[in-house]
Amino acid sequence: MDVEAESSKQGDKLMGSPKHRTADADATTRSRRCICLWVTAVILGLGLLLLILGLTVFKAKRPLTTVNSVALDDLDFSVDITRLRVLLNVTLDLGISLTNPNRVGFKYSNGTAFLRYRGNDVGEVPVPAGKIGARDTRSLNLTLTLMADRLLSNSAVYSDVISGTLPFQTYIRIAGKVRILFNIHVVTYTTCDLEISVANRTLSDQKCHYKTKL
Repeated sequence: MDVEAESSKQGDKLMGSPKHRTADADATTRSRRCICLWVTAVILGLGLLLLILGLTVFKAKRPLTTVNSVALDDLDFSVDITRLRVLLNVTLDLGISLTNPNRVGFKYSNGTAFLRYRGNDVGEVPVPAGKIGARDTRSLNLTLTLMADRLLSNSAVYSDVISGTLPFQTYIRIAGKVRILFNIHVVTYTTCDLEISVANRTLSDQKCHYKTKL
């Protein structure tokens, strides 16, 4: 009996007493909880840091399309008095700039520049897709040519030519996206109201308006 008791005591020493085993299990559980809390805190901290950066330093700013110059390259017309009709040819050269004020690149898809006469599209030219680097500007030269057949049925042309002033408008729409944490879609609009002096064959007035939507 004494031998068995001694063996039992030695076994308890090797395996540890029930109290010791419970204490070890509690310590392991607390350690795991601490690790989980630490990982969670790190993840939340990183998420908060990214959110703050996204709302401050990397906050999305509005790209802008600016018309730097408009030049009348060609103006030809002939008046048919018997039919009260005008055959008109107009060509405009536009110099535009696409400015990206963001700290990340701005990628834009294919766009179009339109030439309008009294609200109707009478000419157009494509604006090819591209990418502008962070805080960079890209310059483009566009040529808008009047499609004469689109004005044949417009009786206002005759009256405008006789009055000496032709009102036109250029309209440019460019859509793209800026990626800051997630994609932010951007659309820029540019319109320029123009008046062409028939007698002098020059631009007599020009007013441009710019708008950007995020």
